[in-house]
Amino acid sequence: MQVNTAPAPALAVSLSARRSGPLKGRVRPPGDKSISHRALILGLLSVGETRIEGLLEGDDVLRTGAACRALGASIERTGEGSWRVRGRGIGALRTPAETLDFGNAGTGSRLMMGVVGGNGILARFDGDASLRKRPMRRILDPLVLMGAEVKTQTEGGRCPILLQGTQEPAPIEYRTPVASAQIKSAILLAALNSPGQTIVIEREASRDHTEKMLAYFGAEVVSEREGDGGRRISLKGRPELAPAPIVVPADPSSSAFPLVAALIVPGSDIIIEGMMMNPLRTGLLITLQEMGARIDVLDRRSEGGEDVADLRVRASDLRGVDVPAARAPSMIDEYPILAIAASFASGETRMRGLAELRVKESDRLEAVAAGLATNGVAYTIDGDDLMVSGMGSAARGNGLVATHLDHRIAMSFLVMGLASERAVSVDDERIIETSFPTFRALMTSLGAEFA
Repeated sequence: MQVNTAPAPALAVSLSARRSGPLKGRVRPPGDKSISHRALILGLLSVGETRIEGLLEGDDVLRTGAACRALGASIERTGEGSWRVRGRGIGALRTPAETLDFGNAGTGSRLMMGVVGGNGILARFDGDASLRKRPMRRILDPLVLMGAEVKTQTEGGRCPILLQGTQEPAPIEYRTPVASAQIKSAILLAALNSPGQTIVIEREASRDHTEKMLAYFGAEVVSEREGDGGRRISLKGRPELAPAPIVVPADPSSSAFPLVAALIVPGSDIIIEGMMMNPLRTGLLITLQEMGARIDVLDRRSEGGEDVADLRVRASDLRGVDVPAARAPSMIDEYPILAIAASFASGETRMRGLAELRVKESDRLEAVAAGLATNGVAYTIDGDDLMVSGMGSAARGNGLVATHLDHRIAMSFLVMGLASERAVSVDDERIIETSFPTFRALMTSLGAEFA
């Protein structure tokens, strides 16, 4: 198969973070990325106008918005974080004229494969060099069982991918091979156009934003316990989705960066406003509290169908802990920043069961380990476990970290630099735009120092 050569990347832009004074102030991190993707997609699949407030305006989400436009939605930005989506409805999508280019957006591309797979349209999926390395076979396999056809793909089920959807997706019962909200969500989105009931069974529960949002838009979806910690999700096909207003809560994965920064920079005391408290997303918060973090949960409330709260975070003396593998689904994106917290803790922190980190935007396990080594932090990798030997105070720093086109690697090591003896640099800050375009401004408002 002929594969088009991706355009040459622009020149990298390095950035350094240096030891800062106490971080102070109140901030609201950007809207949750997972919910932002889904809000646009459910708007596309509804008939009528969906209003979204607090949408994350990072590159990943904007790519999903562009794909929704290509499939026939009318999308308008009405203010900062405020958007209107006028959808086409289930089964009425338009075949896109051009390739759906998702850049670095793994979530957006995989969820949209579910949308295309369950509609009778043909679409080509592609992205940047990082996305082209990420495996899509786990998404495509259940879609093929439902009747979709993979016309072309790169070796190993990677992008570029040409996917022919089916207008009559077969209802299936599917056991996910790993705990993955992306697999589950792709199946459920395809099943919206199915004439019967589709069931997804998870051995370990993954993020449940798709189920909650589908129910919010009027779909008949039931989630029940399955075994020890698993879920059984049933969806009745061909619902009449009704547009609904959405308020996107602050992203726990983005909130993690100012949160950990405040814990490790001496004298810090900050408030993080409106953070999502969905129990399937609070693994990092639980782990940090086990490490001795001084985090007060304030003003619990509901926004957009999700539980949220404000957090008061103060500098803390952290201690190493053992993080069980069962916690991974609730904090899979937060392990890089947890490794930074562990670098400043007393004793060893062992993070178990990190196999999924190897197929993220980069091999995050290796990328984190390399960054730690570059900055004088001792670590060990044992299979899929990462052990970090904490310094008990400031890490040495002075390293240049390779980001591998991974936004979370970039932000994590910039946070390290704010409390290290010497500055920490990352080779390219541009990738941060994918999920947290206001990262530098938000952190600077608290007193962080970058150069």
